[in-house]
Amino acid sequence: MTHSAVEIQASTLAGYSDASRLRQANDQDWVLAEAPAAPRVHADLGSGIGQLLQASLERFPSLETAIGLEQSAFRLSEAASRLQPYGDRVLLRQADLMSPEPLELRPDLITMTSVLHWLYPVEFRLFDWVGQTMARGGTFLLTTYHPERDEHGLGGEDDIVRAALAALGRDRALVPGFLAAGDVLPIATRTRDTEGLRDLLERDLRIVSTAERDAVVQVGSAAEYEHFHAATFGDYYSRLVEPPLRQAFFQAVGEAAWRRQQERGHVSHMPVRLWKLTTRD
Repeated sequence: MTHSAVEIQASTLAGYSDASRLRQANDQDWVLAEAPAAPRVHADLGSGIGQLLQASLERFPSLETAIGLEQSAFRLSEAASRLQPYGDRVLLRQADLMSPEPLELRPDLITMTSVLHWLYPVEFRLFDWVGQTMARGGTFLLTTYHPERDEHGLGGEDDIVRAALAALGRDRALVPGFLAAGDVLPIATRTRDTEGLRDLLERDLRIVSTAERDAVVQVGSAAEYEHFHAATFGDYYSRLVEPPLRQAFFQAVGEAAWRRQQERGHVSHMPVRLWKLTTRD
């Protein structure tokens, strides 16, 4: 069976540079503005294609080592190309953030942007690792997105997927059960509320401050969102449908998002919270 370009993109998580422009590009300056004035070791968790590390290397002449921990081999390869000019100041490592291995260095700056929901329900393992790994008095900067949820725990991207599945003939009312049967936990359910996160974080870390802003996703076409979804969520949702329908699924996701854009002036609109944390001692 021949796979479409968007199916291949979903399987490799390729094209993230364009996808991050829609949702995360504005996070970089916002996050790094809260970093220490002259960090020496920066570890980015879920570092993707290295955009935040590149911004950090450009922003902080003091930075001796930029460490990227990322699970996707494809994204690590792209990050290696992007960060090649920085030579041995960069260390990239394939890592499972649900059970990260110890680092030989102790970062005084750790970041993680728009990743935490993928670690549900064992986020505490990562927070414990940060508390054990970060240099005393270091800074951990974490961003979390918080879409509204319905009574089934669906919200944000889940709503767009629900509309796409309905367009493919699924009964809209039965979509929550369909996700559960396919072992796909809604992204909005994966994202804990702020109080739940606060309780988890304070077990291992001390909260210095928090800030919020609105994250708005807008697109210029159905195709643009189709590729955004593939690069951001991979095959997380598309595996719900039979292989012959997967190309149609991605197309339906793009069309559902484009309808929202035309009706509302945006595809999604949700708060993103920036947590600034440090060690407890």
